[in-house]
Amino acid sequence: MNKTMNVKIPVIGPWSFYKTALKIAVPIMLQLLIQSLISLIDNFMVSGLGDAKMGAVNVANQLNMIIFVLFNSICSAGGIFISQYNGIKDSEGMKQAYRFKIIVCVLIGFVYMLVSLFLSEYLLVFMLKGNKNEIAIMEQGVKYARIIAFTWIPIAISTAIGSSMRESENVKTPLMVSVIATLVNTIFNWLLIYGNLGFPRMEVEGAAVATLIARVVEMGSYIVYCKIKKPLFYSRWRNILKVKFALFTSIMRKSLFVIVAEMSWIITETIMNKFYNGRGGSEVVAGMASAWAVANLFQLVITGISISTSVLIGGTLGRGELEYAKKQARWMKSGAIISGCFVALLEIASTGLLQLIFFKLSPEAISISRNMLIIISLYIPLWNLLNAQFATARAGGDALMGTVVDVTVNTFLFLPGILIIGLCTQLGPVAMFGILKLTDLVKTTIAEWQLRKERWVKNLTVNTQEAQKI
Repeated sequence: MNKTMNVKIPVIGPWSFYKTALKIAVPIMLQLLIQSLISLIDNFMVSGLGDAKMGAVNVANQLNMIIFVLFNSICSAGGIFISQYNGIKDSEGMKQAYRFKIIVCVLIGFVYMLVSLFLSEYLLVFMLKGNKNEIAIMEQGVKYARIIAFTWIPIAISTAIGSSMRESENVKTPLMVSVIATLVNTIFNWLLIYGNLGFPRMEVEGAAVATLIARVVEMGSYIVYCKIKKPLFYSRWRNILKVKFALFTSIMRKSLFVIVAEMSWIITETIMNKFYNGRGGSEVVAGMASAWAVANLFQLVITGISISTSVLIGGTLGRGELEYAKKQARWMKSGAIISGCFVALLEIASTGLLQLIFFKLSPEAISISRNMLIIISLYIPLWNLLNAQFATARAGGDALMGTVVDVTVNTFLFLPGILIIGLCTQLGPVAMFGILKLTDLVKTTIAEWQLRKERWVKNLTVNTQEAQKI
């Protein structure tokens, strides 16, 4: 056992440390806030069309969450290397990790584009089986999904570039790009959903077209910035396929662990959503959608903590300061719990605004939304801690930890729980969620046990610099 494990590390870190973390986290959270506002604005505008049409957009996006998580998993794996190479300003190493992100994300985006175009009806039928308004929701959802299909390649490119900027400590540019994309999306939502200023009234399809336009603008903004500023990680398109095979495969191995972990989570979440959708009619789908639209405004703290943890600890490990990285890890976990409690209180207070924001939804949908939002808020401190634990492990290349935790708990506790409650009880969606998410307590316990083994305390740049030369 490493003797340094016996050294007492303060639970709370110095203010200077948290100040540095906030400099990274706050711009990221502002960017995510803007992105969440896009979702909230979309839901607000579509909610004016009624429960069924709002439900259609939500169910389509339940499926789309799978591809978002897949993109983020791939970029998270590449980001492990970008963060550490950024610690020693190794441009070539950063470029190789960036090329990995672009190549894999674009390929997956192309495949999912085809799935969205040709298989969306079958997927939506699966998600809506048992819902009282299945046909009406499905018809509208297919219209939305087939337009959104064309956003996946732009999103793949934007995710690869934006995440690389954050991992190299440029958090302001992604924020500005998100502001631009949000404005574009909001304007075209207003024009196309209801047909303002002489534009055609396209309703659900208008929301999809507005999103497509915003995503293209977002991608274009990132590409133009990179061509002008030439950040250390950026590689010209003609050089994208110039990969160092040994390093590429090393990143791929890390990514497989991250992908398996994240996909086990999102697939079980999607199955859970399927059972939610069958617990009533369009009011259930719309109520859950409105709850998450508001909850996402507060859950941005989770991603902010996760990314700042990866950047700070990854950079420290990349510089070879292993003992200091251990201290940072403990300080970040403490900060995650404290900030989670504060955000939870704010989220509970926000339930009073639901009726004001979604005034055209049915009373039943508003009631479901309010109760769901309260349950979500109670779990935020726990989710903050869990994501800080995962980010710490991945910063040092221990992607296996997240896989062990997620796959084990999701397979042997969460999924059986979904099937038992979904098939054997008549519990509503809010009660189902509250009970099933107790499994996250098990995840944090296993994750902490794994972290104490210190497999994550390593400098990856030492092991991979030789791989670049191959």
